[in-house]
Amino acid sequence: MSSSDQRRKRKRILRPSLFSVRSLLLCFTFLTFLYLLSYTLPFTSSVFRPVLVVSSLSLLSTTTAKSIPTFGGVLLPLDIEDRVLFPDHVLLLVTGGRKDGLMNDDKLECVYFIEKDRNYSGGSAVKKVLSVDEYDEFRIIVRCPLPVGNYSAAVNLRFRGEDRVFEHTSSLKHWNSVTYAAAIDGSSVVVFVKGLNLRADRKSDPSQFSCHFALGKRERKDRYVMRTKALTAAQEVVRCALPRRLQVHGNVDSFDGIRVTIGVQQQPRVRRRLLVPSVAKVSDLGYDGRKRSDGKYELCVCTMVWNQGSAIREWIMYHAWLGVERWFVYDNNSDDGIDEVVRNLDRENYNVSRHMWPWIKTQEAGFSHCAVRAKDECKWISFMDVDEYFHLPYTTPKYQRFRKLGYADQGSLRTLVANVSSWSSTIAEIRTSCHSFGPSGLSAAPPQGVTAGYSCRLQSPERHKSIVRADALDPTLLNVVHHFHLKKGFKYLNLPATAAVINHYKYQVWEVFRTKFYRRVATYVADWQQNQNEGSRDRAPGLGTEAIEPPDWPQRFCEVWDTGLRDFVLANLADFNTGLLPWEAPPPAAQ
Repeated sequence: MSSSDQRRKRKRILRPSLFSVRSLLLCFTFLTFLYLLSYTLPFTSSVFRPVLVVSSLSLLSTTTAKSIPTFGGVLLPLDIEDRVLFPDHVLLLVTGGRKDGLMNDDKLECVYFIEKDRNYSGGSAVKKVLSVDEYDEFRIIVRCPLPVGNYSAAVNLRFRGEDRVFEHTSSLKHWNSVTYAAAIDGSSVVVFVKGLNLRADRKSDPSQFSCHFALGKRERKDRYVMRTKALTAAQEVVRCALPRRLQVHGNVDSFDGIRVTIGVQQQPRVRRRLLVPSVAKVSDLGYDGRKRSDGKYELCVCTMVWNQGSAIREWIMYHAWLGVERWFVYDNNSDDGIDEVVRNLDRENYNVSRHMWPWIKTQEAGFSHCAVRAKDECKWISFMDVDEYFHLPYTTPKYQRFRKLGYADQGSLRTLVANVSSWSSTIAEIRTSCHSFGPSGLSAAPPQGVTAGYSCRLQSPERHKSIVRADALDPTLLNVVHHFHLKKGFKYLNLPATAAVINHYKYQVWEVFRTKFYRRVATYVADWQQNQNEGSRDRAPGLGTEAIEPPDWPQRFCEVWDTGLRDFVLANLADFNTGLLPWEAPPPAAQ
C-alpha cells in the first residue's frame, strides 16, 4: 500500500473519533448552560411585565388556586426578594413557587447562620417553616421562627432533604419602618408606609414626602430613577402622582417589578431625602372577575380578621340575608384554617374573597387599601368587624322612608342604602349607633352562634359605625375607628335606633375574649398587655394587662336584657323542619 493510501485510510479512521469528541464537548457545554440558566433566571412568561405592586396588594391572594412555575416538571429555584423582621417571626417574600401544590410548609425549611459569619464557617441551624401563604400574583409569603442564640435573623430557605440553600443578601427590614404596599388609583398611586409617625386622624403636610420608583426585584437606591411629589399624606398613607412614563403605558401590567418607596425630607430646603426601606411593588388592583355585569354592587363589606374562622361563617351568612352582596376579607396572619372557611363560603356563592395582609397594627391602612380595591365594584361599603351585626328593629311610620313598615325582610339593609342614594346625592355616610353585649351569663361559647346566644348588653351606646359611599371618600383615605373622612360637599346621616342599630358582641365568653390580649389590629391603640391608657373606653373596663379571667366574668357588662336580634334570627332564619340556623349546617363538600 502506498504512503498516500495509508494517509487517506488514517484520516478516515480519525474523522469519526474527532467528530465524537467535538459532539461530546458541544453537548456538555449546552447542558452546562441550561443548568446555570435554571439557577440564575426565573423562568416566567416571555412577555416583559414589570408590575406596580407594592408589597403586592394588587391581586392580593384570593382563594383561587394558581399554577406552579416549573421547567421540565422540576420546581424552579426560589428567589427570596425581601425579609421583614416581626416581633414573633421573620416574613420572607419569595418568588419561584406557589403555595398550592408543591410549595407548602411541609417542603421548606428555614436556615440560619451565625451573625456576621459571611463564610458560614460556624455552621447553620435549621427550623421548620411556620406557614406558607399566597400573597399576590407573583410572590408567596413564608414565615420562619425567630432565630435563637447568636444566629442571624437574615434567614434563608431550602427544600427539605436538600443541601442547597436559597440565600438573599439585601438588608433585613423591620415591620415598623418599611414601605409595605402600594396600589394604583386612577392617575395616582397610594403608598402604605410605616415609620413616618404621623398623627392619628389628622391630615399632614405632603410637601415633605415624595414617591420614588425603581425597576428590578432587589432594592437598590441607585435604581430609584423616577420620582413624583406627594399629593396627600395622612397616618400611614401617602398619595403621589403616577409618573408620566407609567401613565403613558396605561396598563400597569405592562411593567414588571416596579418597586416604590417614600422619600422623607429631613430638613427644610434640603433637596436630599431619606428613603424608607421598601418591600412594596406597585399594583393595579383592578377587579378579580366578580363585578356584576349590570353595574356595581349596591352594598359591600370590608373587614380585617385574625383567627376568626369559627365566627366568620355566621357573620357572612346573616349579613348576606340582609342584602350584602360582596365581601373583602383581609387576613392579618390567621393560622386557624380561615382560608378553608372562606373557600367553602365562596363555593356556596357568598361572593367572598380572602386577601392576605401580613402587616400588623395596620387596620386603618388596610381599610384604606380595601377602599381602593372595592371602589370599582361597589357603590356603598361597610367597614366593620366580625363581632358586629346590623339589627333592623320593627319600623314605625315615622321612619318608613328608610325601609318599609314592620319587621325587616330579606335584603332590607341593601334596600335601606339604596333608598338613601335615591333621595339624596350628598349623603355619603350612614352612621349607626352601637351597643356592646356581654357574656350574658354564659361560660361556654353559645352553640347557635352569637346572635342567638348573647342577649344582655350595656345600656348606653358606644361609638357609632358607618357605611360609606365609595366614590365620596377624601383623597387621603383618612379613617379612624372605621370612620372615613369625606370629600368636601358630602355629609353624613345619623340613623335613628328604630331604623338600624349595631349589636357589638364585644365581651363574649372568656375563652373567646382573651384572644384580644394577643394583639390589637388597629394602629393607634395600645395592645392590652401594655400599661397604657388603662382607663380608655377602648379597653375592657376593670381588666389589667394580663389575660386572667375575673371570677364574675359571665355576669359582667349586663345592664339591659335585649333579645331583639335573637328573636328575629330564630323566627326568620331557622330551618322550618330542623330548627337549625344556616351557619349550623355543615358546609358542602368540595367537588
